[in-house]
Amino acid sequence: MIDIDKSLEIAKDAALLAGKFLISAKNDAQKILIDDGRDIKLQIDQDAENLITEYISTRSDLPILGEEFGHKGNLGSAFWVIDPLDGTSNYFRNIPICAVSIALMHNNEPILGVINDFFSEDLYFASKEKGAFVNNKRINVSNISEHSKGTIVTGIPSKKEYSKEYFSRMIDDFKCWKKVRMIGSAAIANTFVAAGKAEIYREEGIFLWDIAAGAIIVREAGGNISMSTADNKFRLDAEFTNGKV
Repeated sequence: MIDIDKSLEIAKDAALLAGKFLISAKNDAQKILIDDGRDIKLQIDQDAENLITEYISTRSDLPILGEEFGHKGNLGSAFWVIDPLDGTSNYFRNIPICAVSIALMHNNEPILGVINDFFSEDLYFASKEKGAFVNNKRINVSNISEHSKGTIVTGIPSKKEYSKEYFSRMIDDFKCWKKVRMIGSAAIANTFVAAGKAEIYREEGIFLWDIAAGAIIVREAGGNISMSTADNKFRLDAEFTNGKV
C-alpha cells in the first residue's frame, strides 16, 4: 500500500534539496559529459540525480527510474521517476528556465508529481484527486477555448534524425494558435498549462521522466492529459491541455 501523502512530502523535500544544490553550483564551471548533436549532459545532472536517489531510497522501498542512470532490476507496478535537471542546456547557458522533476508512477500512471522551478523559487506539486498547487496556492488551467486565442508550448526532442513530415505536421499545428512557445524544458512547459499560462503542451518522442510529474499536475489543475505507451527507451507522445481547446 502506497502512502501518497508521505510519498509526496518525500518528493517535495528531495526536489527542494536538489534545487538548492543546483542553485549553489550555477556559477561553477560545468563539466560536460556528452555534447552530441542536440543533446548535452553535464556532470551536475548525475550529481543531482545521485542526491535525489540517495534521499528517496533511504525513505522509500520503491524502485527508481532516473534519466541519468536508468534503473536496476524490474520496476514493477509502482516506481519513482526522476529528472534531476530538466532543461540542462538552459542551465548550462544560464537561461533560468529549468527544473527538478519527480513523479511516482502506479500502474503506468503518475499518482503524484513535484516540479521545482528553482530559479523562480516555485514548487509545483499534485497528488491524485487532491488538486494542484504552487507554493501551497491552488492552481487551475485557463478557460480559453479557442485555438486562435490560445498558446501552445512544445519542443523538439533530441534525436539523430527528423523527417520532413514531422516538421510539416508541427508547422500545420502552429498555424492554429495565437502564440507558440519553445522554452527548452518540458517540465516548465507543463506548469504553464497547469497554471493557466498556456492552453496546450504537445510533444512527440518525449521521455517519461520529462513529463510524468507535469502530467498529474496538469490533470489535478483541471486539464486533460494524453500519453502513449512508453517504448523500451521510455519515449512516448504526450499532449496536455486545459480541456477546453
